[in-house]
Amino acid sequence: MRVRGIRARTGARAERRTAWARLADTRSRPRARLHMLVDTSAPSGGTAGPGAAEEAPKGPSGHRLAQLIPGLLLLGGILFDLAAPPGYTASPFFAAAPLVAAALSPLRPTAVTGVLAVAAACLLAELHGVPDPTQAATEIITVATVTLLAFVINRVVRRSDRRLASARGVAEAAQRAVLPVPPARLAGLDIAARYVAAEKFAAIGGDLYAVQDTPHGIRLVVGDVRGKGLQAVEIVAILIGAFREAAEQEATLEGLAGRLERALQREGARRADLEVSEGFTTAVLAEIPRGESTLRVITRGHPAPLLLRGDGKVRALEPEASALPLGMGELGGWPDRVTELRFAEGETLLLFTDGVTEARDRQGKFYDPKERLRGHTFSGPGELLDVLVADVERHTGGGTSDDMALLAVRRAPGRTKRTNGNGNGNGNGRAHEGDHRP
Repeated sequence: MRVRGIRARTGARAERRTAWARLADTRSRPRARLHMLVDTSAPSGGTAGPGAAEEAPKGPSGHRLAQLIPGLLLLGGILFDLAAPPGYTASPFFAAAPLVAAALSPLRPTAVTGVLAVAAACLLAELHGVPDPTQAATEIITVATVTLLAFVINRVVRRSDRRLASARGVAEAAQRAVLPVPPARLAGLDIAARYVAAEKFAAIGGDLYAVQDTPHGIRLVVGDVRGKGLQAVEIVAILIGAFREAAEQEATLEGLAGRLERALQREGARRADLEVSEGFTTAVLAEIPRGESTLRVITRGHPAPLLLRGDGKVRALEPEASALPLGMGELGGWPDRVTELRFAEGETLLLFTDGVTEARDRQGKFYDPKERLRGHTFSGPGELLDVLVADVERHTGGGTSDDMALLAVRRAPGRTKRTNGNGNGNGNGRAHEGDHRP
């Protein structure tokens, strides 16, 4: 009697649960409060560092279910072999079991699965008799050979996992060094930042943000370096270093922008492989003087920041005149123009890179944060950024094609006094805007 098998199809699905924010329709619910499921592993203060919202951690139940697949293959092969008519073989099930275990389990479970698969093939051949020893031996040798290959595959996979974990650890350390998490509260301001890399396992790319407490007030920058990879990360490090030094020394926001411009020009001249006209960075610079309800903004070729009121109204802070990105000063001599406006208690300044505004859905429609956020309120900057990141991912179907850096700053109610916003530093080229309330 031939060694018999079973015809059956087996499978398993590993479920991955991700917490998604559900933004209500702004037309039908203009002032609905946004609620979302927050990952319990995230910091409760809403100040998770860059990449904290990159992906939800896999649940243990899905992984455990996947680890049951090799055992189910062995059990299914045995049961079907006992019930199937002669002429069918269960060896494909026995060969598949150690291969699946090699990818999902450590070496010891893989070895146990392989031994059980070979033993099952031998015992079933002995149970049914072996009228054709050549065929039975071929099937047993096939299962044994695949088991040996599973050992090799398991070793390669585990070694790759260790290298990947080491590389991710180094990347996370570099991330914390280049883009440190800003303080949750600073000078009467609530602050939160997020970094979401387009590459699934990348921790940092060409987007940047920074917050600096200076004698001139709290100064902020959000930018997007042209290019990708290590070259872009190097430019990010240069810009962050230049920003932190210049933010302390320059008395005006225009002077700060000029220092960043010169830093990029020096970098372009130093590197022979980078033309000056190509090494540009779009950026938004902002300044919030201490004790004043004033906000000053310079936009250099970057998406306009948003100002969110406590009643759900949203305003885009479009510059009066277009300006070239940082690093392209040689192409034009336009002076920087500072937009100055009132920054009242309870209002939130939202700065982001074009990874947000250029995110598309399946029909090619761009994501519009102003429209999506209008009519909604948030308990703080951390909740705002969590909701926004989740909604962008939902809009795109689960991923983005570009990095996203986001920075949100809220003037906490009752912590600072209001002034008329006409403090020191109203230099040339400054466009004054009064109270932004419509």
